[in-house]
Amino acid sequence: MIEYPDHGAPHQGQPTIHLGQPLAEASGVLVLIHGRGATAESMVPLAEELADDGMATLLPQAAGNVWYPQRFLAPIEDNEPFLSSALQRIDDVVRSAIDAGVPADRIIVGGFSQGACLAAEYVARTPQRYGGVLVFSGGVIGPPDMEFSYRGDLAGTPALVGCSDSDFHIPQERVHATSTVLANLGAQVTERIYPGMGHTINEDEVSLAGEIVRAAIVG
Repeated sequence: MIEYPDHGAPHQGQPTIHLGQPLAEASGVLVLIHGRGATAESMVPLAEELADDGMATLLPQAAGNVWYPQRFLAPIEDNEPFLSSALQRIDDVVRSAIDAGVPADRIIVGGFSQGACLAAEYVARTPQRYGGVLVFSGGVIGPPDMEFSYRGDLAGTPALVGCSDSDFHIPQERVHATSTVLANLGAQVTERIYPGMGHTINEDEVSLAGEIVRAAIVG
């Protein structure tokens, strides 16, 4: 795990919804990160579809319902101090599961929209063998001309990267770049581009994500 710099830490001290089993008794942990303007509670229906009865689910809440103020394609510095605080917040949640005895390869990190961007960025900056990565309509963070230079090993972590071909918020080029970043770090990536889907999550993505979750707690 890594420590992000404290630039005011706007997201530290915010609540986390905990569903399912206590961490020390959980067969695995699903971390789901909400999108811009949404809430941790808004992720409960997806969590209920994906998580097995023996699992714990952790749903962190952003301060003011927004993880960082600008688009994920803005220069990194334009989203500080919020981005560093958000990444630290996700790290704190993941670390709480590891500290409770859950191995990282039974922890699945995912999110939708702004939360998907955070999930992708977090695992790229903090690579290890996770149970899975679920990127629903999002991508790694940085301006269009950014050269991504993450280092480390995701060691075969299964990753789902799904998005519409006409998502106003997420260019297809960044979807493909995210898949490439994760694959170059050693993830086993499944990318899906859905014609005309819009900015949402569809049943096929939920089904593919469910397979990743089940494999993590069985394996």
